[in-house]
Amino acid sequence: MKMGKLYIVGIGPGSKEQRTIKAQEVLEKSNVIIGYNTYLRLISDVLGGKKEVIGARMKEEIFRANTAIEKALESDNTVALVSSGDPQVYGMAGLVFDLIARRKLDLDVEVIPGVTAALAAAARLGSPLSLDFVVISLSDLLISREEILHKVTKAAEADFVIVFYNLINENLLIEVMDIVSKHRKPNTPVGLVKSAYRNNENIVITTLSSWKEHMNEIGMTTTMIIGNSLTYSYKNYMITPRGYERKYEL
Repeated sequence: MKMGKLYIVGIGPGSKEQRTIKAQEVLEKSNVIIGYNTYLRLISDVLGGKKEVIGARMKEEIFRANTAIEKALESDNTVALVSSGDPQVYGMAGLVFDLIARRKLDLDVEVIPGVTAALAAAARLGSPLSLDFVVISLSDLLISREEILHKVTKAAEADFVIVFYNLINENLLIEVMDIVSKHRKPNTPVGLVKSAYRNNENIVITTLSSWKEHMNEIGMTTTMIIGNSLTYSYKNYMITPRGYERKYEL
């Protein structure tokens, strides 16, 4: 039996301008589009015509993934399952492939990469990710608090620039920032980008000693970037030099 095709599409941080050309093409040609309701609102420009649009609420990821697979198993369907940012970075790709593998399906699946929150936020801040960095989710819904704290400790010890996603647990955020503070100077730059490239975007550059003053800017759509020992601030920019100034005379 002929089956359709499933695309797992990264729509980037939100605005149409930040989607890739490939993502736009796939969304336009798909006849079935599935996603979290908020993400569907962000791509309303491609939802017209005879497309079947299936929305879901938060914490319905398994429903979204299974529905996308079932729709793609139907003949001639071109299905787009959308994720914000990039589908592999805390997105839907891992879950879809896991379900396909568990069911031993032979399904044509393609991941369309997108600009993930770390890159979008960093671009708004200047150049904080010019050296090695780590991305850590602070959501303890699927990962234990102890595991998160362990990862943060190791990242802070290794002097990585650290990007925090999913800042939904205030107590856990305070706890991990206390850990980072043990390994970084008080004046270490901290960038907070809320709703990058969306209408209510807000950008703050503060320090490790003063970040709590901006708690009102922290939430599910906020990405936090903490500099390493080399990161500094200049005007409205957060800069992590790569090392050219040490190797060459600038």
